[in-house]
Amino acid sequence: MAKITKIAKKAFIQDKLRNDIKWTYGALLKIYGFQTAEEQDSECTKDWNAVGFTGADGEILTSFAKALLKYRKLTERQLAITKNKMPKYWKQILNNTDHAKLEQMMTA
Repeated sequence: MAKITKIAKKAFIQDKLRNDIKWTYGALLKIYGFQTAEEQDSECTKDWNAVGFTGADGEILTSFAKALLKYRKLTERQLAITKNKMPKYWKQILNNTDHAKLEQMMTA
């Protein structure tokens, strides 16, 4: 079996984040979990620690993550915005994923 490249993994993850609601919701909550408690409370990005949401996305995606935790789903508009924004976080998802499991999904 050929080795799966990082480029292929990036494309796979980005596609899943755009098109699979389970991946979108899961990634939103995973990245939210990387935010510091202060960032979660203030709904903005304050620390440069290479994890969590970017400064531009901190407020909106934190509010969406809180809504998802509270209501277990997002509105259609919130979901559309989230699907548009989440692919940029592919590397954080990749770095915090079981690579063997990911490769298995990619070849299934």
